[in-house]
Amino acid sequence: MNGFAILNSRKRGIIALIHSVAFLILATWQMVGGTPARGMLGEIHPSVGTDIVCGIYVVVSSILLWLFAISRGWMERAYFLLCTVSASSGLLRTILGDQSFFSARYIRVVMLTAAVVVGMAIVRGHSQMVESKSEV
Repeated sequence: MNGFAILNSRKRGIIALIHSVAFLILATWQMVGGTPARGMLGEIHPSVGTDIVCGIYVVVSSILLWLFAISRGWMERAYFLLCTVSASSGLLRTILGDQSFFSARYIRVVMLTAAVVVGMAIVRGHSQMVESKSEV
């Protein structure tokens, strides 16, 4: 699979897929049973936990955006774009709160579900390449 810059092996594809599934489970749990986000803008003194979560989202969103920028193939670019949108919507939800951006819960789940599907296609493509090389 020559069209990949980052997810250029089956092992990297599997690692990315595991991360996507783990974050999909977390996002689904937050959507179904998590506590509503109050947002940082509406609070006079946001909690330290909110600051930490916001910082994590900033770092993760930035890294995913950078990975999107340096990726090559359309599948790899789509995968990192979906993950970037998911993390960025989590960041906006943390900053704005659920009253202002309630749909962020759903956006995260939809984007991560699509990322898992794309990730499975990437792993499948790498697996088929490994099988065809072993047949030769």
